[in-house]
Amino acid sequence: MGEAADIFLSSFNRIEKWLRDQLGNPKNMGFSQMVRRLSTRQDLPIKKYENDLLQFSQLRNAIVHEKIGENFVIAEPNTWLVNRIRKIEAELLKPELVLPRFEKHVTGFEENLPIKELLKTVAEKRYSQFPLYEKGQFKALITLRALGYWLAKESLKGEIKLEGRTAKELILEDGKSTNYAFVSRNTSVVEIDHLFHDNTTLEAILITKDGNPNGNLLGIIRPRDIFKL
Repeated sequence: MGEAADIFLSSFNRIEKWLRDQLGNPKNMGFSQMVRRLSTRQDLPIKKYENDLLQFSQLRNAIVHEKIGENFVIAEPNTWLVNRIRKIEAELLKPELVLPRFEKHVTGFEENLPIKELLKTVAEKRYSQFPLYEKGQFKALITLRALGYWLAKESLKGEIKLEGRTAKELILEDGKSTNYAFVSRNTSVVEIDHLFHDNTTLEAILITKDGNPNGNLLGIIRPRDIFKL
């Protein structure tokens, strides 16, 4: 058996063990059945690689069960295939987490911040998301969309007067779905991808140590950030 086949089988065996671990070490369940069972798990990238994994299973069977001689097998994986299974193994067994990729300084704002100051921040620092707090308690995520919506409504009343107006007024209370979500620092990038696809109202996902909305902000993810991947 060639070196490529050895590398392929070693990687395949590690993936198979990982699949069994995810399912609680079931008895009498083959590789392909485990792949199909786990493909429904949104916290795992199985669905993304389902076809690859099923093809790997067929190749593995050909290598192990259809050998013509001691040192000759019917199918020998090429370099591309070996690199492919190793890449998939790495993503399954050691998935990328939101940190450090999306780690960044995120500024929080008190809800009594004057809207004039908020607009100044938009103009000078080009911020587009504003997490609002009341004495350390998270209240809402204000975005440029919400700000534009508020200004449009106010303009219908006549001249917009900003004196004495605070960011708290920008919180939408019209029954719309929440435009944010919180996740812990140990959340995988795959889970973030699913969150954005499953909830089209999300404008940002905020990262704290344990997903607590009142925890220190460690990063922020916007739809365009994840879609770049």
